[in-house]
Amino acid sequence: MSRQLLSMALAPLLGLFILCIGNGFLATLITLRLDAAGESAVVIGWVSSAYFIGLALGALFNDRLLLRIGHIRAYGCFASLVAVTVLLQGLWLDPVGWFVLRLIGGWATVGVYLVIESWLLASGDSRVRGRLLAMYMIALYAAGVLGQLLLGATEVMSDAAPFMVVGMLASLSVLPMAMIPRVSPLIEHAEPLSPLRLITLTPTGVMGCFGSGLVVAAVYSLLPLYLQRSGLGVAQIGQMMAVVVLGAMLLQYPIGRWSDKHDRQLVLIIIGACTAGLSLALLLVPGNPWLVAGLLFLLGGGVFSLYPVAVSHAADRAPAGALVRMSQGLLLINAVGSMVSPPLITPVMAVVGDGGLFWSMGAVGLGLVGFFVWRRSVRPAPLPMAPFVATQTQTLVGAELAVTDEQRQGAVEHEHLEDLSEAVPDVAVAEPVVGPPPADEAHIVYYDDDAAGPDAPREQPQAGVGDAWPAREEGAAITR
Repeated sequence: MSRQLLSMALAPLLGLFILCIGNGFLATLITLRLDAAGESAVVIGWVSSAYFIGLALGALFNDRLLLRIGHIRAYGCFASLVAVTVLLQGLWLDPVGWFVLRLIGGWATVGVYLVIESWLLASGDSRVRGRLLAMYMIALYAAGVLGQLLLGATEVMSDAAPFMVVGMLASLSVLPMAMIPRVSPLIEHAEPLSPLRLITLTPTGVMGCFGSGLVVAAVYSLLPLYLQRSGLGVAQIGQMMAVVVLGAMLLQYPIGRWSDKHDRQLVLIIIGACTAGLSLALLLVPGNPWLVAGLLFLLGGGVFSLYPVAVSHAADRAPAGALVRMSQGLLLINAVGSMVSPPLITPVMAVVGDGGLFWSMGAVGLGLVGFFVWRRSVRPAPLPMAPFVATQTQTLVGAELAVTDEQRQGAVEHEHLEDLSEAVPDVAVAEPVVGPPPADEAHIVYYDDDAAGPDAPREQPQAGVGDAWPAREEGAAITR
C-alpha cells in the first residue's frame, strides 16, 4: 500500500476510531441507566431496538443524502447529529424520548459508516481493498474494546458526564475528515437482492445472518443488564463487555480460516452448538469472575463469527454477478434480526428472570443447529471456493469491501460446476456499487463552498492524487 493511499485512508479511519470509542460503550451505558432508573426489561429492550431500527433505515436511505451533499459535508452532518442525540439523552431520562433519540442516533451512525466505507472503497483498486478492510476492522474492534473500558473511568463523574464524553468524541471525529485533501469519491445507489431471491439462493446464509443479528444485538443491549443485576459494578461490566469484544476480534479470523478448509455448513452447526453450550454454561457456573470472563470471551468469538461465516457460505453459492447485491441483502437480513432481538428476548427475561437472556440465546443456537442440519441433509454445502473474509460491514455500500477478487473468481469457478442461471436470473455480470458515473447518466453537481455560484469554476484534484481515486468521465462532478 502506497504512502499516499495510506494518508488518504488514515483520516477517515481516525475519525471512525474516535467516534466509535464513545459509541462502543453508549449502548451499555443506556442499558445500565434505564435499569438503575427502575425501568423494566421490556422497556429497555424497546429502547435498545430503536438504535437498530435506525441502522436499518439509514442503510437503505442515507446514500441518497450523500449523493446530494458529498462525503465531507455528510460526515459533518451525521457526526453532529450523533453528538446532539447523545447530549440530549444526558439532559433528561425518559424512555419514550430516548427511543426517538436512539432511532435518530442509529440513523446518523450508519451514515457515518456509509461515508467511511464508501471512501475506503473508492480509495484504491481491488488489490488493496483487503488491507483497507483489515484497517477498518482494527479501528472498529479496537475502539469497541477501549470504549467499554472507558465506561469504568466515567463512573466517578456526574450522571451527565458519560454522555458529554460521547458527544465530545463524536464532535472531535469531524476534525480528521475536515483536514484531508478536498477531493472525495462519487457513489452509486445500492440495490440489494430481495429477501425472496436470497432465500432461493442461500437459505443457510439468510438464517445464519438473521440468527447473528438476534444474538449480537442481545449481547450489546441486554448482556450489560444481566451483569448489573448479577451484582457487578459499572467498571466491572465495562471490563466484561470489553472481553466479549476482544474475543470477537481475536477469534473471528481463526474460525473463518478454519471454515476455508471444511464444510462451512458444518462450521455453522458447530458455532450454533457452541452458542447454546456457552449460554447454558453461563447459567450454571458459579460467580467466579475469571471463569465468567473466559466463557464470555469464547461466546464473543462464536456469535460474532456467525455472520461472516454465513456470508462466506452464501458467497460459495452465488453467481459472480450477484456477490455484491447478495452481501447487501444479507446485511439487511442481519439488521432485521438485530431490530427484533431485544423486544423478543426481554419478555422472556421478565417471565423467567434475568437468566432468560441466556435461555433465549441458547434457544437461538439450538434453532440454528436444527436448521443447518436439515439444510445439510437436503442439500450439502458446496466446497469453499474463496478465502474467508472477516467483516463487520455496516452499510450496503460498504458490503462491496468484503467482496474480494478471490471470491469473484471462486464464484466463476462454481458456475462451471453448477447451473445458477435460475437463482438470480436478472444478474448477468458484476456491477460496481461505487465509482465514476457512466457516461450516459446524469449526476448531481454539488460544492462545498456555499459562496460559490452556479458559474463558479470547479476545483480539480490535486496533483498526485490520481492514483488514489477512480478516473472520472469528462464533465463528471468532483466533490470537495
